[in-house]
Amino acid sequence: MKLEVIGNLGNDAELRYTQSGLGMTKFSLADTRKFSRGGEEVKETCWFRVTCFGELAEKCAHLNKGKRVKVEGRLSPDPDTGGPKIWKRNDGTPGASFEMIAFSVEEVGKNEPEPEISF
Repeated sequence: MKLEVIGNLGNDAELRYTQSGLGMTKFSLADTRKFSRGGEEVKETCWFRVTCFGELAEKCAHLNKGKRVKVEGRLSPDPDTGGPKIWKRNDGTPGASFEMIAFSVEEVGKNEPEPEISF
């Protein structure tokens, strides 16, 4: 399965190396959409924890918070739940994020359209 997400980095990318010397970069990505429900504007954000390896990790190490990117990859389920990581925010509301292993990362402009949904 391949997943494509366009969003903004929630933090600066962090490059580290495994014991075997393989580069590994991690960053969070926010995919936000706005829509109307009953005449009221609703803002919904879905968070992804993105991990890149090897050459892609080196390429992504310079990405900074706020940068808009398109990430293609696959979901990696939380080992404890088999799904997304669930937690409680400081205000007590539930939050969730999804782990994504990236195949490609591309910087995009602010006006880049969201991918079309097709079945």
